[in-house]
Amino acid sequence: MAGAARRWWRKWRARDAVLALLIASVLAPLALYSGAPISPFSGPNLSRSRALGRDPSNLIARNEVGKRLNALPQDTLDTMKEPARIVASDANNMAIMGNPLRQGGVIQQVVMGSSIDRSGGSRGSNDGRARNVEEEKESSCHPSKGARVDAMVTTLKEGAQLRKQSGLNNVAEGGEHKVRAMHTTGDLNVPFDKEITDNRSSGQITDAISEKSDAMIISSNTSYSTTPDSMILVIKDQLKRAKKYIRFLPSRGNHGFIKDLRRRMRDIQQALGGATVDRQLPKNVRGKIRAMELILRKIRQVHDNCVAAIDKLQTTLHSAENQLEAHKQQANYVAQIAAKALPKRLHCLALLLTNEYYSSSSSNKLFPYEDKLEDPKLQHYALFSDNVLAAAVVVNSTLVHVKNPADHVFHIVTDKLNYAAMRMWFLANPLGKAAVQVQNIEDFTWLNSSYSPVMKQLGSHFMIDYYFSTPQNRPDRNPKFRNPKYLSILNHLRFYLPEIFPRLNKVLFLDDDIVVQQDLSALWSIDLKGKVNGAVQTCGEVFHRFDRYLNFSNPLIAKNFDRRACGWAYGMNMFDLSEWRRQNITDVYHYWQGQNEHRLLWKLGTLPAGLVTFWNRTFPLDRSWHLLGLGYKQNVTPKDIERAAVIHYNGNLKPWLEVGLSKYHKYWTKYVNSDQAFIRGCNIHP
Repeated sequence: MAGAARRWWRKWRARDAVLALLIASVLAPLALYSGAPISPFSGPNLSRSRALGRDPSNLIARNEVGKRLNALPQDTLDTMKEPARIVASDANNMAIMGNPLRQGGVIQQVVMGSSIDRSGGSRGSNDGRARNVEEEKESSCHPSKGARVDAMVTTLKEGAQLRKQSGLNNVAEGGEHKVRAMHTTGDLNVPFDKEITDNRSSGQITDAISEKSDAMIISSNTSYSTTPDSMILVIKDQLKRAKKYIRFLPSRGNHGFIKDLRRRMRDIQQALGGATVDRQLPKNVRGKIRAMELILRKIRQVHDNCVAAIDKLQTTLHSAENQLEAHKQQANYVAQIAAKALPKRLHCLALLLTNEYYSSSSSNKLFPYEDKLEDPKLQHYALFSDNVLAAAVVVNSTLVHVKNPADHVFHIVTDKLNYAAMRMWFLANPLGKAAVQVQNIEDFTWLNSSYSPVMKQLGSHFMIDYYFSTPQNRPDRNPKFRNPKYLSILNHLRFYLPEIFPRLNKVLFLDDDIVVQQDLSALWSIDLKGKVNGAVQTCGEVFHRFDRYLNFSNPLIAKNFDRRACGWAYGMNMFDLSEWRRQNITDVYHYWQGQNEHRLLWKLGTLPAGLVTFWNRTFPLDRSWHLLGLGYKQNVTPKDIERAAVIHYNGNLKPWLEVGLSKYHKYWTKYVNSDQAFIRGCNIHP
């Protein structure tokens, strides 16, 4: 029995040896191709040495076996296309040890302990199943390039300590050399915070990967870089990211994170101090850097991504733009009210003058030189105003520059309310040898609704409803077109100059918001070449062309006028009354005013009416005669102002208002007599 047993043992022993050889011959090529060690046939040192490529013959054999097996050719480390983590392997598991590196657009991979499929999938050592590597979308909130490299070198050094325990040193050194070489070249267009999704069946691998990744970043043995002053760069990068986060966290209600982040920022700023090199930093700076990095990672996990932040900023911007537009409309409305309201000091002046006029004797209410009022050989000025102080400045500034005041006559027309005050001012402040006339518009009995279409329109229900009824659904709410001056016939009186001055041939029309700076006598000698109106054109101003005033969608306007024609300025106009009468201009004005009864041709105002009335009847004067814009422009130069014969405060910012532009105030106030008793009595300080 004993002999039979021995024979049987020897027989099966030989079979075992043969069977073992057969198994080895089958599994050896697979092991060489996959790089996974076969523990029953090779020791740990031998398998790891071959897997890491220490034996050159091993690489040749693997290539030959790959060819025989018709396998895909293996690329070198310099031609890998997909990102992968640095993988550490021992006999039981694998762990992520690093970050993807890229140089020149090529992903560099360092594999430790296991072979990797160069086309993108890494192979496991036991089950042989491929693990998918997914790359998370890159956020704009990543660290800087220097911080990425420092963290990658840190990861390699951390992995080197683990590999020393397994005898895997060569690949770690090679990987670290690659990172340092890439840091030297400066091509570091690789995101730092790439994450891997492991599809392996066991959830322990994923947990191990996450814990190991966090441990590497906040490890106490972290080494940031071999470059000088790398820790200072890391600190500055952390502070920059922290400042970005701290702007958005309050809106999310993350007050706890804000408190912790501010504390970490103070700690790291104190550690940085005025240091310019790493050796000047305190010894505990590494711990503070790790603590700051940890809080930044936590904030990033709970905070919205950058797309959500951009959406929120766009929403905030849209809301701010809406509020700005609403405030602009409100400011425009308030500015219109402020511009048309009468300051209390000017109201005081009108009251004092009116009281003085009616309390004085009748013998002192007549103006001298009344015989000059209808002399066509003299130079006549027409001024229509309800502002006593403004009219006084126009007259004073004109007379200061004339050579012979006796040749000048001023015709002032005002309303019933200011008639007494206007007369009293010029009675108390005589003009020397110049003649002055003050008239009440109520005395023009010929100006009635049966003769003037504008008088009829101003008293119509449509106009009254437009000015005094303001329903919320009215599309046109621009307060500019509800200016009270449009209700005053004084504003339209300029179209009735021949009727007002039937014996005169020429009249220089002046607005009450102008200042005369030169002698205007030369205007009477200008040949208007058969034109009725002599005015300065405003072609230089884009908004002063015809299409900005007239409604060219109306066929009546489009048929008769050129939309790109130059407008011209009211405020200083030389009118040839003889030609006016010959060409029957008043009837032209009445025609167009009747066509615009429902404001379909233009909005309210006298300039559009003047454009259509004096179309092809306006002679262009030199621009130096009349300078516009001092009531709204901020950029009128002193040189242009001093060169102009007349400066015009057209716009809302009149010089007698507190809202007026202070830089142009002096040109108006120097013609106000501050020593006058009525001026002092109303505390007017120009």
